[in-house]
Amino acid sequence: MKQPISIAVLISGGGTTLKNLIDRIEATTLNAQIELVISSTPTAGGLAFAADANIPTQVIAHKDFSTRESFSESIFTALRESAADLIVMGGFLRQLAIPADFENKIINIHPSLIPAFCGKGNYGRRVHQAVLDYGAKLTGSTVHFVDDDYDHGPIIAQMPVSVEPGDTADTLAKRVFATECELLPEVINRIASGKVRVTGRIVEIESK
Repeated sequence: MKQPISIAVLISGGGTTLKNLIDRIEATTLNAQIELVISSTPTAGGLAFAADANIPTQVIAHKDFSTRESFSESIFTALRESAADLIVMGGFLRQLAIPADFENKIINIHPSLIPAFCGKGNYGRRVHQAVLDYGAKLTGSTVHFVDDDYDHGPIIAQMPVSVEPGDTADTLAKRVFATECELLPEVINRIASGKVRVTGRIVEIESK
C-alpha cells in the first residue's frame, strides 16, 4: 500500500460526504489523509465533523467577495498552503475559476449520471425530483474532474441506480447517496495508487 494521499475537502452544507470520507479513513478502507476542510459558509454543519476529527478548517465565505475570481483566488491560496495532492468537492455549491496548476487535481461527486440532470442549479434534492419528473428509469452517481463549467469535467467513474415505482425524491436520494459513499472513496484510492490517467476528456482506470 502506498503512502496515504493528502486531500483537502471543500464543503458548503451538512458535510455528509466529508463524514463518509472520515469514517472510511478511520476504517482503513480509504488510503487518504485529510489536511484541510474549507467551507464557503460559517454555518456549514460539516465543520463540526472536521472539528470532531481534529482536521484543520477554514471558512472562506463566498459573500465576502465581489467576484468569482477573487473568491477562487482565496480558496486556491489556502489549498496551496495545505499542500494537498487532491481536492475533493463534497457538497460544495460555489463555482470556482480553476487555475492551471489545479487541472485534473479537483474531483466532484454529482448525484446523477452526467450529462443527465446536471449543470447550474442542479444539486441535492432538486436533481432527484428532476429525475422523477422526467420519468427516467435510471439515475446514479458520477465522480468527475472539475473544470470551469458546472458538472462538465472529464468523467472518472459512474454507478447506476434504478428508479423504482413509488419513489420520492427522498427515497431516491437515499439510494443514490449509498452509491456515492462507495464510489468516491474507490476513486480516491485509485488516484492514490496512480491508476488514473487522463487524456483530454477520456479517463482510464487500471483494473489491477
